[in-house]
Amino acid sequence: MVYSLAASTLTIAAPLGCDASTARGATPSAASAASDVLVTGTDEEMLVLEVTAANKVIVRLPRLEVGQGITTAVAMMIAEELDARLADVDIPLADARTRGNQYTGGSNSVSSLYGPARALAATARARLVTAAARKWHVPAWSLRTRDTMVIGPGGRTATFGSLTASAATIRRTSVSSRPKPAAKHRVIGRPTNRIDARAIVTGMAKYAGDVTVAGVKPTVVARPPTIRGKIVSVDDRAARALPGVRAVVRIPGGVAVVADTFHHAFRARDALKIKWAPGPLAGLSDAGVRSRLKAAVPRLPTPPSGSTQIQGEFEFAFVSHAPMEVLTAVADVRAHKAEFWFASQTPMEARDAVAAAVGLPASKVKVHVLRGGGSFGRRLNYDAAVEAALISKAAGLPVKLMWSRTDDIRHGRMRPASHHRIRASHKDGRVVAFTHSMASVSESYEGKGAVNQAAFLRRAAAGPAPSDSGLYNFGRISGDWGGIDLAIPLGAWRSVDSGTMRTAEEILVDEVAASLGQDAVAFRRTTLRNKAVKAVLDKVAAAGQWGRSLPAGHAQGVAVHEEYGSCVACLAEIDATDPKNPRVTRVVMAADVGRAVNPRGLEAQLMGTAVDGISTVLRAGLHLDRGAIREGSFADFQWARQRHAPLHFEAHIMPANGDPGGAGELGVPAASGAVANAYARATGTKPRRFPLTF
Repeated sequence: MVYSLAASTLTIAAPLGCDASTARGATPSAASAASDVLVTGTDEEMLVLEVTAANKVIVRLPRLEVGQGITTAVAMMIAEELDARLADVDIPLADARTRGNQYTGGSNSVSSLYGPARALAATARARLVTAAARKWHVPAWSLRTRDTMVIGPGGRTATFGSLTASAATIRRTSVSSRPKPAAKHRVIGRPTNRIDARAIVTGMAKYAGDVTVAGVKPTVVARPPTIRGKIVSVDDRAARALPGVRAVVRIPGGVAVVADTFHHAFRARDALKIKWAPGPLAGLSDAGVRSRLKAAVPRLPTPPSGSTQIQGEFEFAFVSHAPMEVLTAVADVRAHKAEFWFASQTPMEARDAVAAAVGLPASKVKVHVLRGGGSFGRRLNYDAAVEAALISKAAGLPVKLMWSRTDDIRHGRMRPASHHRIRASHKDGRVVAFTHSMASVSESYEGKGAVNQAAFLRRAAAGPAPSDSGLYNFGRISGDWGGIDLAIPLGAWRSVDSGTMRTAEEILVDEVAASLGQDAVAFRRTTLRNKAVKAVLDKVAAAGQWGRSLPAGHAQGVAVHEEYGSCVACLAEIDATDPKNPRVTRVVMAADVGRAVNPRGLEAQLMGTAVDGISTVLRAGLHLDRGAIREGSFADFQWARQRHAPLHFEAHIMPANGDPGGAGELGVPAASGAVANAYARATGTKPRRFPLTF
């Protein structure tokens, strides 16, 4: 359903609840009837398209761009249906709204916007064509659209911008406003460079750190040595005496310094003399966490009589999100209103939180959503914005708060540590039962009770999801969930629980195949339930030359995953001749996402997930030492660098079939499982603790 908005230019809106099937299934008469409705005022809960007199097409996107390419994908959808040049489509990010859904996560942005965006653009095209037909007094069917203009008989042309005012008055179109069939797509499905690529590489792209607000002052925070340590006393005289210092403010997380430059702010922060009380985890280290997690894993049920058991216990460390752009937020809090600029995957919730923090009604708080330099789930939380709000209010100044890399690694959100116990029971050459019990760290603090991740709560209520062991025809499938509560900041990390659960399961699948004397790929092919998963597995096996001869200490590994309405397979080759310094040399991935709007963007996503898998399996994790995180930068949080990246990477996108599924998080479990299985085969070991360096 598409609606007109009252404006002097062609401005139309589609509810974000409109899905792709509804948009494609609508008849021309239904679309025209919907277009008769004139809406005034707001774009709340809507995706809004405007054609400007300058011949630009603008869609304010109620999602966050964090490098995943969502603005490019939406621009492609709009350009496709409008027959506009991609360069003429602008996708700015919408400010926080008061209603609707602005959540960016769960790999659902493309799938949720595919229907509304195409319906909007198709309706706009029909309006523009009708306007040109009336202007030229010719049948609308005789006109066509191309390159952001309408082309008429004899080669006459009119830009969309020249027609936008008259198109805004049209309520019933003379041509169909139905989106194109996929067979006529010329933009969707074509590998396309990012529309913001030049701005990013030339430094023109604007992030929170680039925001300039009158009077804004750089701000940093001195934080405790242990997680959630408390201030006992502060001597700030030396800090206040330094040049450029504007204010020193105590906040729940530490002591903030507001100064003329970040150089001045960091100098003054280091001059503070603070006595800290240890945090609630001061007596706890990794060994204690691992022991408690293992004890919290529910017992496995009795296996089927007469079956053989293949069992494994797997441990996963805490992991930082570590986006390249550190957390930054600009806050300008006044007596009766406030304004914020930062990257947020949940801007509506963030607005409510900062409003509550400074004692203002949410209606008096404005949040501008800026692009983020990476996230992986980190910007679902808005820690920096809440702190900036408190500091700005206390200092009486607009502030630009920047968390250092050390701040975020040691005091920011992280993927929870977990322990998994998995058992496969086979009899007469086939798996007859499969059970997976696990325990994870849950966050609790100051008597507020456990705050479990939504994914774990959902699974606890619903039982094992099809994306886990149900991927295979393994007979009776079961699982159970446990946890331990710790006062430690946790957050959803890319692929959330699948990144650990499926990784562990794919390792055990390899071990079951070996126990049955079968090849790892052949065993999966005979037990996978989904033909699409078999197809991506076959693709990587063929493209990666599964089973080819390799030197001693080298090996291949494979894994698959299905989630978000999509599926993926990964084949990894590893050089583990030095088992303590393995190098993944080759990665081949294949994905079926239904319809890839931008195959080049999907390839980049898969490449990123491959690096995630290499990192978290081989070397990157966080240690807890007596209540403090040991790592503090990329020097010791050992994310994969160029020298650890595969020498060869290739991605295969399966032919389009149906609407788009999710892709952003899809590849992590398969890549992680493939790397772990390659290492196991190369070294003749059974890896159980990840990363392997822990």
